Amino acid sequence: MALAIALSPCSAVRPGFAQAERFDGFNVIVARGHPFGSASAKLALMNAKRLGARAVAIVPFLWQSNPTSPGLVRGKDMNDEELRAAIRDAHALGLAVLVKPHVWVPDSWAGAVVMASEQDWEEWFANYQRELNRIAHIATEENAEALAIGTELSQTTLRPEWNDVIIQTRGAFSGRLLYVAHNVEDAETVPFWGRLDAIGVSLYPPLGVDSDRDCRRRTMDAIADRLDALAAREGKSVVVAEIGLRSAEGAAARPWESAEERAAAPEPALQADVLSDWLAALHRPAISGVLIWRWLTDPDAGGLSDTDFTVQGKPAEHVLMCAWTQSC
Repeated sequence: MALAIALSPCSAVRPGFAQAERFDGFNVIVARGHPFGSASAKLALMNAKRLGARAVAIVPFLWQSNPTSPGLVRGKDMNDEELRAAIRDAHALGLAVLVKPHVWVPDSWAGAVVMASEQDWEEWFANYQRELNRIAHIATEENAEALAIGTELSQTTLRPEWNDVIIQTRGAFSGRLLYVAHNVEDAETVPFWGRLDAIGVSLYPPLGVDSDRDCRRRTMDAIADRLDALAAREGKSVVVAEIGLRSAEGAAARPWESAEERAAAPEPALQADVLSDWLAALHRPAISGVLIWRWLTDPDAGGLSDTDFTVQGKPAEHVLMCAWTQSC
């Protein structure tokens, strides 16, 4: 989930991302005390499936101490066996799996990652490739359908090292590869879409004041038009790998903002309305999946008093079920 601010205005598709096999569902995040493989995490996945999810993004975190540190390592949120369990348990429910690594930077975000020297860039990419290879081998052994080679690493995408990352990851992973750009502006500048199987993007643009639904719908439609144009230009389908919004007053103006950044009163109806509007705007042939941020491995997470991104126990669940199952 992005923390950066964007400005607001107020084909050839491989079989793994064909319209018949849409990647609709959730980014599933590990909650403390509910690791993948546990009975509670299995129940949380089952609950997602009941809403009509067809797919999940499993998110192992990589970690570095600050945006300019080349010392990237694997995070402690999910070990290798838990990653395996996540893929297996999702598959047991008939859910397709996108393995989607994120770089976690304390008090910052992945889009701020930039090195101070060529030597640091070399070290950072070596560390990144080491951890990505490890994840990719597990994803291959567990038959995950897709793997993101990166997520929202906005200041890295013009680096030539990504060509080697793609080559090495192709050798380690047998499924579909994508990259997740941050917002449509970044997606339009990524130079290596032609070497991947689909375009990935997260969408957290400012959407105006909570009450101005017409304005935010115009914003969403304009973004979807640009994604259509990008898909046509590159001959690839688009997977919207993240959309989301806090269930909190004022969230539409800053959709990337977390509950830790700003205290606000609960507003679960706003979250439901915004997700409904996004799904309507993104209902286009070029878009082959939409993954909601977020669903937790704690089956009791969320609820009407919760003001974070989690959609569990909130009106957004009903919106998603209606969209995914056509039975409200």
